[in-house]
Amino acid sequence: MNKVAIVTDSTAYLAPDIRDQYAIEMVPLNVVIGEDSYQEEIDLTTSEFYKLLKNTEKLPTTSQPAIGHFVETFEKLKDQGYEEIITIHLSSKISGTYQSAMSAASMVEDISIEGFDSEISCAPQGYFVLEAAKMAAEGADAKTILAHLKEIKTTLKAYFMVDSLQHLHRGGRLNAAQLVVGNLLKIKPILHFEEGSIVPFEKVRTEKKAVARICQLLEEDVTQGGAYKVTVIQANRLESAETLAKEIQVKFENVDVDISHFGPVIGTHLGEGSLGVSWFKLSR
Repeated sequence: MNKVAIVTDSTAYLAPDIRDQYAIEMVPLNVVIGEDSYQEEIDLTTSEFYKLLKNTEKLPTTSQPAIGHFVETFEKLKDQGYEEIITIHLSSKISGTYQSAMSAASMVEDISIEGFDSEISCAPQGYFVLEAAKMAAEGADAKTILAHLKEIKTTLKAYFMVDSLQHLHRGGRLNAAQLVVGNLLKIKPILHFEEGSIVPFEKVRTEKKAVARICQLLEEDVTQGGAYKVTVIQANRLESAETLAKEIQVKFENVDVDISHFGPVIGTHLGEGSLGVSWFKLSR
């Protein structure tokens, strides 16, 4: 068996069959809609979430996993005979999940537990998890795996846009004046992660221009040579994502394109209709 176990949280949005194939342990975050609390990816699917979102007046809230959930997971893996654990999570700047995992790690004895703050979320977080799991399956130790994850960080990019500014405003990332001006001018801000925080990258006037600008940024990287993994990420707009993914795949021969989604936790903050593209240079 693998000597290194890989743990992540639900915001990596890896399909259950992929998690099963590579023995990836997933600890879910929580989404509260009205009076009901759901474990992401367990009690609430992404499609169910967006249906509920349309019928709720109050913005859902999210919360990190309990420390005890991580302790149970780490203890289980230790009992299964693993010698090391790497636990990979969404950015510590947008969630306390990483800190909860590290607190739990300090409570579990007789096994080495290394944390990795992805400083991002969704499919890009999933890149780190899947690469780590593949290396663990090949017999790599934690030190070697973590060195490769740090290498991935140097080429990883992700840009996304929201369909409505309302969720960013209600979530405290946009003030009232910016909301009014943005709606009047039909601004579609391009957002990205900078040092682990979600910040504006550029402001454009239409979705078409936003998509074109993101594709331009992608082109600047992939035309420098090498093979790239690219993911189009969508919030309940699969058809748009499929069209964009096909366009990218046709235009660039050196990319492998797939489609992922903004699940309930991240969708709470971005809103339905959001669209993004992420990529990194393959080095293995």
